[in-house]
Amino acid sequence: MIRQELNTLELPAEPGVYFWLGEKRIGSGYDGREVLYIGKATSLRDRVRSYFAPDIIKTRGAHIVDMVFKTETVAFETTPTVLEALILEANLIKKYKPYYNTKEKDDKSFNIVAITKEDYPRIILVRQKDIDSQAKTVTLPRLGLFNTAYDTVFGPFPNGPSIREALKIIRKIFPYRDRASAQKDKEVFYRQIALAPDVSNTEAVQEYKKNISRIKLIFQGKLRPLISGLKKEMVFAAKAEAFEEAAILKQKVFALEHIQDISLIRRDLERASGENIFRLEAYDIAHISGKHMVGVMTVVENSAANKNEYRKFIIRGFDKANDAGALREMLIRRLSHTEWQYPSAIVVDGNAIQINAAEQVLAELQLEIPVVAVTKDEHHKAKSISGKQEIVENNKFAILLANNEAHRFAVTFHQDRRKKAMNI
Repeated sequence: MIRQELNTLELPAEPGVYFWLGEKRIGSGYDGREVLYIGKATSLRDRVRSYFAPDIIKTRGAHIVDMVFKTETVAFETTPTVLEALILEANLIKKYKPYYNTKEKDDKSFNIVAITKEDYPRIILVRQKDIDSQAKTVTLPRLGLFNTAYDTVFGPFPNGPSIREALKIIRKIFPYRDRASAQKDKEVFYRQIALAPDVSNTEAVQEYKKNISRIKLIFQGKLRPLISGLKKEMVFAAKAEAFEEAAILKQKVFALEHIQDISLIRRDLERASGENIFRLEAYDIAHISGKHMVGVMTVVENSAANKNEYRKFIIRGFDKANDAGALREMLIRRLSHTEWQYPSAIVVDGNAIQINAAEQVLAELQLEIPVVAVTKDEHHKAKSISGKQEIVENNKFAILLANNEAHRFAVTFHQDRRKKAMNI
């Protein structure tokens, strides 16, 4: 396919899904043609045109160039929101199994949204390799899941950051349980911040079951019928003078009709432009002789601190100084959050001991994330950076920024903990 032919398609500047189509096929494919590739877009026009950029081999690879060459035409379907485009893309990939989607990425590594088969179902993001479709179970040791039965799975979702952002959007409208919020010591906290449901009584449990059904409708690509159904429920509740229930339903309808696609748009624009977010996560521990031990995670994306992504950890497994053990505990807890975007590299404060502790955790979790360490002098100034040479050379400023931010954040958090302990 050549660029001149693309100009005749009149692609809209709207979100949706696009199809790269090959030769005609009788009785199969999309619109009678072989489906080579399916993708989603914030702007269909800009996204499809990006495949004709001069640096396409560098940004997308030779196999995508081969796909464009074999394409005879492009088709598309628009959607009202980027969220709906993301879900439609997954459903269509599952239906047509395009050759270049699986060639671009090992199908075992695709992201899958699983809803567990439990009294209080959890919604978790896993990899295709973690799913046993015959036994209908999911096994993911780092989430404490071993042959756990699932009710439904949705996917595949090719882009991890996008589906994680989508889950955040959905969870704010329909709070659900995941691995973390199902833990007894965290259940109340997640409920207080409106990210987990109340399951303390029969009525609340029934409402949660309704919300699980509503989330299923979203992933089935039935957002508009869901909104219509909620409006009917709202009218029925109002007529029955159940005004509190009607008000809650009205809020959900409004949220669904005004879905904030900003984070999804950001991810899609970065992908379309060929820009990759290089995400560094730096970790540091703070304590005095093991007392009030805390840990923190700071995030630097493309050499800029992203303070919205910073996290605090109260270290529970040690009552005396053990920085390597505390780092291990913190990483295990952090990496269990598959809904958080995984880093491009991890920065630890220390030397080979800290690197080994981090790499051991990553090996146990079967994650391939490089680790670098910043070693300090007696004045707590960086004197060396160890780790993969290419990462260190290309990201020295960002590594030092992330490490300095982690030290500052850890000291501040530790001071706050000490003050609270002393009732200051």
